[in-house]
Amino acid sequence: MCKDCGCSITEHHHHHDHKHELHTNPQLNDTKTIEVITKILDKNDHEAAHNRAHFDKAGVLAINLMSSPGSGKTSLLEKLAEIDRFKFAVIEGDLETNRDADRIRAKGIQAYQITTGSACHLDAFMVHDGLHHIDLSDIDVCFIENVGNLVCPASYDVGAHLNIVLVSVPEGDDKIEKYPVMFRQADLVLITKTDLLPYFDFDVQKAKKRARRLKPNVDILEVSTKDEESIKRVAQWIIFKKEMR
Repeated sequence: MCKDCGCSITEHHHHHDHKHELHTNPQLNDTKTIEVITKILDKNDHEAAHNRAHFDKAGVLAINLMSSPGSGKTSLLEKLAEIDRFKFAVIEGDLETNRDADRIRAKGIQAYQITTGSACHLDAFMVHDGLHHIDLSDIDVCFIENVGNLVCPASYDVGAHLNIVLVSVPEGDDKIEKYPVMFRQADLVLITKTDLLPYFDFDVQKAKKRARRLKPNVDILEVSTKDEESIKRVAQWIIFKKEMR
């Protein structure tokens, strides 16, 4: 986990009268630590608003893609490029390598790779740097493909207008309840790799109920990269959101 995002500190920063309630995480007793993290997040939020202003000025819809590693974010983008329903670019986030950006560029799509090193998420400053390498005047949508992680990216506003969270069939339908902060941030939940449903114990209806228990109005789509119609439904959702702005 990265040293500056607070991922080693529990999500709830309430003040308690009984100090013994905090003993499971001694960092919560350290007001200086909490103060530093609050300042980091405040600065990040300011930069995120700046990023959104960039996107708004260019008339570009910005979408933050989040999931655990291997859920199919890059594969989804490749398929969206193939059906060619709108012009988009991608800011890629990974700890190391340029492989995902290379895959996107191979489809004729603008892509800029951000390697975060030890950081387990993108932040607004990283995304702002990426914006200088993307021609916003030539696109309708900019995807921010976040680092594969179901924890830290949920806490960082990167300047996107919408969040899409992927959960794949091989991961199991319990991940939604295990990582509630992430799924509460979602505007759209994609249940991916549905072609593998016959081989895994994944209950789609149960997953949908769990997601809507966390966020009652969240949109949910089932997706397989082997099913072009399912990719078209994702594209149509994005086009609708773009038109609504």
